[in-house]
Amino acid sequence: MRLNHVANRLDPRFFETVVEMLVTQLGFRVLRRTERSIWLRQPGANVDLQFSRSETTRRDADKLRSQVAFLSETPREALQALADWAAAQGMAASVGAYSDREFYLDAPDAFVDFVVEAMRPELADYAVPD
Repeated sequence: MRLNHVANRLDPRFFETVVEMLVTQLGFRVLRRTERSIWLRQPGANVDLQFSRSETTRRDADKLRSQVAFLSETPREALQALADWAAAQGMAASVGAYSDREFYLDAPDAFVDFVVEAMRPELADYAVPD
């Protein structure tokens, strides 16, 4: 088996806003769309994101441990730019920190079971044996 995609849930009220954020702000491309879900890929990546509309009114209380993670030389600033963009679209979002090199963006009304993380590239410098 080979990893293909990771799926998370979005509130239907902000589904298109989150998709627009990923496409316009992070360069994602839409691969496939159904009435309920969408698959996206960022150029140069080899794993796709799938988002499904979720009517759940109960948010995951521990969602800070479930992330869609990105690398950035300036992670806090990159996430703050997304939070500012989201606010301009009417979607409340805030930036928090796991450490001085790892940060997260939460849009609590939109993200059901995850946050968006950005971390310094050296944190992903894994020694992977061949």
